[in-house]
Amino acid sequence: MASVSVLVVDDAPFIRDLIKKALRSHFPGLQIEEAVNGSKARQLLARTSFDLILCDWEMPELSGLELLQWFRAQAGQEKTPFIMVTSRGDRDNVVEAIKAGVSDYVGKPFSNEQLISKVRKALQRAGKLQQLRGRPVATSGGHAQETLTSLLGARPTPAPLASPAPQKTAIPTDHRSAVRSTARAQLRVAGQQFACVIRSLSLRDARVVVRRGEQLPTVFDSAVLDLEQESDQGVARINGYVHTLAALEDRMDCEWVLVTLKFVDQDPAKLEWLSLLIAEGGH
Repeated sequence: MASVSVLVVDDAPFIRDLIKKALRSHFPGLQIEEAVNGSKARQLLARTSFDLILCDWEMPELSGLELLQWFRAQAGQEKTPFIMVTSRGDRDNVVEAIKAGVSDYVGKPFSNEQLISKVRKALQRAGKLQQLRGRPVATSGGHAQETLTSLLGARPTPAPLASPAPQKTAIPTDHRSAVRSTARAQLRVAGQQFACVIRSLSLRDARVVVRRGEQLPTVFDSAVLDLEQESDQGVARINGYVHTLAALEDRMDCEWVLVTLKFVDQDPAKLEWLSLLIAEGGH
């Protein structure tokens, strides 16, 4: 029985590990290779064929979009499934990826269910799903652009970034003095959005205060911290994962939770931006 192969491209080792673990648990027999950035992936794709590519957008040396554009220009690679796995969910970025020939799109942070659903659809459309040992053939209809059209036409409007100032009636008094930041922040975990206040920030991690919702983040969830400087119109999307959770009040119905994030981004531009933000905020 012929094997089915996938290439996972991401400069963050933790994200690659999350994707590989999810794929192995749901698709026995799937052959998985990985590349640490777009340049390494291009070298690998120049000499090896894959049935599916899962690729990050923001990477050093060669971005995911540039890799996609190069890949689609190669003979016989016009229809190979190429899924972007990225925090770039803005309409303009999605349109740009569609024009370059992307097959589908998974937004960071993602849940295993979201990732596996997109992979199953891509393999089914390519006629590869039935080749995987021990997996039932999933039914799927429509064109590969189906999900992208839905994303563009019915994408929910992201919750507005919250400034630390309006939180003054909600954050417990004992913790207000620790919150210092010149940035607006929003935490995104597994499809959920949490307005948050930065308690501490470094190049390696961040501690943020969020309001307890119906569903809390869980340890080791992939996460994205959106940071917007008040003096700058740009937004930096820092990829990471949930490291710890701690209640800020000594009661079972605690309303506020301290979330510690560990960053996995190695993008020099993001690290430089983060350094400037830390310097301005006095962290």
